[in-house]
Amino acid sequence: SGQHRVPRAGARLLAPVGDPEKVICVGLNYHDHCQEQAVKVPKEPLIFSKFPSAITGPFDDIVHPQDTSELDWEVELAAVIGKRGRHIEEAAALEHVLGFTVANDVSARDWQMRRNGRQWLLGKTFDTFCPLGPAIVTKEAVADVHNLWIRCSVNGQRVQDSNTRHLIFGVPALVAWVSRFVTLVPGDVLLTGTPAGVGVFRKPPVFLKVRAEGGSGGDTGDPAGDRCHRVPPLQRGDEVQCEIEELGTICNRVV
Repeated sequence: SGQHRVPRAGARLLAPVGDPEKVICVGLNYHDHCQEQAVKVPKEPLIFSKFPSAITGPFDDIVHPQDTSELDWEVELAAVIGKRGRHIEEAAALEHVLGFTVANDVSARDWQMRRNGRQWLLGKTFDTFCPLGPAIVTKEAVADVHNLWIRCSVNGQRVQDSNTRHLIFGVPALVAWVSRFVTLVPGDVLLTGTPAGVGVFRKPPVFLKVRAEGGSGGDTGDPAGDRCHRVPPLQRGDEVQCEIEELGTICNRVV
């Protein structure tokens, strides 16, 4: 009716899924991301996870842990499960998907790549390491989930710019694969991987900082337009904007 609308400026959007049973992630799932680190394309999906406590809102802050000096960004397409299933056939996999949203798989590269026995979990699951949102777009409203541009900007500079057609394993294949091992339930979140352009593989590497006096410490790419937060540079940390065609934009400041 339009009679009970709340002005956007007066509302705080929370993550569209706040406390899922599982947050399942996929590594090395874009051809260009494999190329930027000179690794072979995987023959099977590389699965890891985050704890649900890593989830934060689409415009909430990312808290920079004192335990890392290598904080990195990863824009990702996330699928949200809507129907319970185990041993799901790939041909029927999308029947188990409610819809899609935008995620940032924030990563502490030192903990992911060198510490904790090179197990990825700790480097991926600090609190606030999974901004999610701004909403769940139902699968019926997405023309082709495997043909959407996917982008990330840091301080207004474009750092990732790709398309979901470059996914190695698409959403149906991932749902079928994961369901071989665990039962998927409504609300489970499946992050499908990130394209090329992350900070750790830049030359020299670029990492997110709490204080961004004139940027994040390196040349990150081409201008990407207006920033999400109108905050003077000396009063904010780096600002990460993740956007996917038809799904929307999330923007998070490092504090």
